[in-house]
Amino acid sequence: MKRLWMLVALSAAPLPLPSQILAREYATRRDALAARIPDAVIVVFGAAEPEKDYLEFFQNPPMLYLTGIKEPDAALVMVKENGRVSATVFVLPRDPAAEVWTGTRIGTEGATARTGLPARSREALAQALDSLARLKLPFYVAGDLSPNPEVGVSTEHDLELRRVRANHPQLQVQGATAFIMQLRGKKSPAELALIRRAVDITVESHVEAMRNARPSMYEYELEADIERGFRRRGAERTSFATIVGSGPNSTVLHYNVNDRQMQAGEVVVMDIGASFDGYAADVTRTIPLNGAFTQEQREVYQIVRDAQAAAERNARPGMKAVVMSDSAWAVIAAGLTRLGLIESPTATYDVVAPGGAIAKAPQVRLYYMHGLGHGIGLEVHDPDQFYFTQTIGEGSAFTIEPGIYVRRNLLEILADTPRNRTLIANIRPAVERYQNTGVRIEDDYIVSDKGLEWISRAPREIAEIEALMKSRIVP
Repeated sequence: MKRLWMLVALSAAPLPLPSQILAREYATRRDALAARIPDAVIVVFGAAEPEKDYLEFFQNPPMLYLTGIKEPDAALVMVKENGRVSATVFVLPRDPAAEVWTGTRIGTEGATARTGLPARSREALAQALDSLARLKLPFYVAGDLSPNPEVGVSTEHDLELRRVRANHPQLQVQGATAFIMQLRGKKSPAELALIRRAVDITVESHVEAMRNARPSMYEYELEADIERGFRRRGAERTSFATIVGSGPNSTVLHYNVNDRQMQAGEVVVMDIGASFDGYAADVTRTIPLNGAFTQEQREVYQIVRDAQAAAERNARPGMKAVVMSDSAWAVIAAGLTRLGLIESPTATYDVVAPGGAIAKAPQVRLYYMHGLGHGIGLEVHDPDQFYFTQTIGEGSAFTIEPGIYVRRNLLEILADTPRNRTLIANIRPAVERYQNTGVRIEDDYIVSDKGLEWISRAPREIAEIEALMKSRIVP
């Protein structure tokens, strides 16, 4: 109880800002990228300015990771020739008329001051790329999140490359995004500090939401409380669309309409994350609107929490990441069998393919259909080291988020086969008992030489949640 009250007290005041990422760290990242690529011209396009100046702009991860520049239409060009590397940034020039509408730009002088690199006007990029193409080096390109499958850049930037290729038909263009993703898998101490701050903000907003939640509220009221908490504590935005799913909506994985009136006796899944200085958090809690779980809700909740604990025990430096997933799966499979929701931990059901062929799928997947977790960082689904090495390593930052979702219409959507008809008859009583109950528990972790650290310390045990909700002031 004491720790819960401390969390609530901490939520009343913003925490000090963590250290910012220094220019030398960006330089180290660029050096690491160049070391992974043969002699080439490396072009990284920043996100384009929105067509409408009243839309929000967010820098894309490759540009943010390599330069820290947060303005639109920036570009980074690196040339590696005979093992020597040079780099230049291209930014929008200062323009007082445009700045009246969209704010002061850093300009070339500001870009050099921020990055330590020579800077040129963005208008000079096309000519510079055309000139560099004469070196007959391949181009390695990264950019926006609307990829051309060939090189991984947006349509607008692909047009720029097409113009260069039209003048240099022999130019080879390849993607650089995969190299950058691998570098992003291991977080630096400065990155981990920013992730911690994003997580702290998210946890504090979770605690407030737990105290505010009650029957007859609309989901969007909790959403408003959460996002107000983010901004009040210094987050620039959400790291993804806020999920507040009550009752039947608790069984929808990425539900974010958030417009339903919540009812007594239901659970509500709150999957939320703040973005702080570009770094994301992702924390989910499932709470009972009445302040106490029903017996059925407690049974489902405890299986999910036990699965998460099993994964935590198997998340250590040097361990294979698949062991985390396998251990959580085993707990969920045993628990669903115990509740009568599946026939056995290894039982299957029929899936009918479009051509009529019948395949077998694990019955566990009827209720647990997503992965165990994902990396966090510049994106809410960020690469982690184990994506590439399959092994947990120091400097990792990731989530563990098992779940069980008992959808009301589950029995109606199964393919009509003899095997499935038998399954439906066997599990119908349990499905009807636990229907409209979705439980997801998601936490954020970092890995150091000391092992796994749980950093999203919002209440998550049944007793902790119920104790905190009983302390709320109900009008």
